Amino acid sequence: MHFDTKIAVVIRTDLEAWQKLNVASFLTSGIAAAFAGCIGEPYEDGSGTKYLALIGQPILIYGADRPALTRALERALARNVTPAVYTEDMFKTTHDAANRAAVRAVGRADLNLVGLAMRAERKVIDKIVDGLKFHT
Repeated sequence: MHFDTKIAVVIRTDLEAWQKLNVASFLTSGIAAAFAGCIGEPYEDGSGTKYLALIGQPILIYGADRPALTRALERALARNVTPAVYTEDMFKTTHDAANRAAVRAVGRADLNLVGLAMRAERKVIDKIVDGLKFHT
C-alpha cells in the first residue's frame, strides 16, 4: 500500500536500549495525538478478543547523533512541520507537566535532543531526514 504521508522517528544512537525504546514510544504517541486520522481500526483475534487500534502506516526509525538531530529539527521547522521532541532532561522527570517544563526551560538552540518524530508528505520527510540511516 502506498501512503501520501510518511512517519519518521529519529533517535540518538548513543542512548541505552531502554532509553531508545522509551523515547520512540513517547514520540509516536505525539504523532497519534496530533494525527487522529493515522490511527487504524481496533484489532480482534479469531476468538473475539478485542485489542487497541494502532497507527495504520509504517513508522521509519532513523539513528542520529546530536548535531544530526538538531539539523533534522531545523529542517522540519523550516518546512512548517511540527515535530514531537524528546530531550535528555526529560529522563529526569516523572510526569508530563515536568516534561513540558524541562523543554520550556531551554532555548531551541540549546535543546539536548535525544529524539524527534514527525509526519508529513513523503517528499517533505525525505528532505528532513536526508543523510540519515535507519537505526540499527
